[in-house]
Amino acid sequence: MENRRDWLKKALAASAAFPLGASLMTELMAAPVSDAERRFMASGASGQITIRLNANENPYGPSPKARAAIAGMLGEANRYPSNSVEELKKLLAEKEGVTSGHILVGAGSSDLLCAAGVAFGVEEGSILSAFPTFPMLMNYSTVFNARWDKADVNDKLETDYPLLASKVNDNTRLVYVCNPNNPTGTFTDPSVVKGFCEEVSSRVPVFADEAYLEFLQPSWQVSMVDLVRRDMNVIVARTFSKIHGLAGLRIGYIVARPDIAKKISRYHPGIPCNQAGLAAATASLGDTEFMASVRQKNAHARKHLTDYLDAKKYFYGNPAGNFVMFKPESDAYQLMNALGKKGIGIRVWDYKDKQWCRVSIGTLEEMRTFTHAMESLS
Repeated sequence: MENRRDWLKKALAASAAFPLGASLMTELMAAPVSDAERRFMASGASGQITIRLNANENPYGPSPKARAAIAGMLGEANRYPSNSVEELKKLLAEKEGVTSGHILVGAGSSDLLCAAGVAFGVEEGSILSAFPTFPMLMNYSTVFNARWDKADVNDKLETDYPLLASKVNDNTRLVYVCNPNNPTGTFTDPSVVKGFCEEVSSRVPVFADEAYLEFLQPSWQVSMVDLVRRDMNVIVARTFSKIHGLAGLRIGYIVARPDIAKKISRYHPGIPCNQAGLAAATASLGDTEFMASVRQKNAHARKHLTDYLDAKKYFYGNPAGNFVMFKPESDAYQLMNALGKKGIGIRVWDYKDKQWCRVSIGTLEEMRTFTHAMESLS
C-alpha cells in the first residue's frame, strides 16, 4: 500500500501545469486520509452518495441575498472579475480594520492554504501543526520539500497548544492552527489561542485557520485578526464556503501583514475568482440574520447526533462547529461501506493506530437518517 507522500508525488507528476493548478489542488482536497477511505474510493461506492455528511458543507445553501446577487450579476459574466476582486478586498479590509494590502482573496481558503504551503514550503524547513488537523497547507508544503512536523491532540481530541509551542525549533518555517479544529471538531478558548499566537509568532509565522469560527456563538467568535492589526507575524484565513453556503462558488481570503500577503501572493494565480462567487460573497458579508439561522439549525441537528452518540456511549470530541469526530465500535471501512450503500457519506481518519469517523452536520432530517442507519447496522 503506497504511503501518503508517494501518493502526493504521483499527483504532482500527473499535473501537467504549474503545481498550483486546479488538478493537484483537486487531488489534494479529495485525497484519502485513511486506509478505510482508500479502500472505499477504490471500490467505486462513493458514487452512490446522496447524503453528503463528508465535506463539512452548509446543507441550507446560500442566503436569499446571495442568491439575488448571483442572479443580478449574470449580465457581467462576460467580464473578467479584477474590479470585483478589488471591491471585495476594500469591503473585507473595512470589516477587518486593515488596509486592502493586508487582504488576499482566493478561490476558497483552500486556494490560499495551498499558496501559503508553497511560499513557506520552498524554504525547505518544516511546517508544524496539531494532528489530526486539516492537512491542505502541509500536504502542499511537503510537495515542495518541506517536512510536516506534528503534535498530537490531547485525550479530549483538542489541540495541545503547550505541546505545539514546545515543538517549534530552528527548522520551523510556519505553524498552522485551526480553531475549531477540523476534523476533531473541538474548540479552544480564544485567550489560549491568542496567547499562543503572540508568543510563537515572535519566532515564526503562525497561520490561524478560522474557517468554522462563525458556527460559534457570537461571544466566542474572537478572531486572531487583532494580532495582524498589531503587525504581528500572524496570518488569518477565513472562508465563505462554510456558514455562508458558498462552497461551490469558491471565495475565501487571508488577512496578513502586507509583506506576508505579498510573499504568499507570488505563488497564487492571478484571477482565481468568478463573478458569481464575488457577488454572492459581497452580499453575504455581514448577513448576520442568515448566519444566526444557520447556526441555530446546525446546533439543533448537531445535538441530535451527539445525543445519539451519548446514548450509545461512543467517545467523541466535544464539537463546536458543523462536524463531529467519534470512535466507531466496529471496523470503520465496513461502517463507511455500509453507510455508503445507504447513500450516506462520512470520512474516516487513522490516528494513533485507531480509526475515527467524522460526520458533517446536515439538516435535522439528514441527521435522523444517519442515526437511523447507524441503529440498523448495530
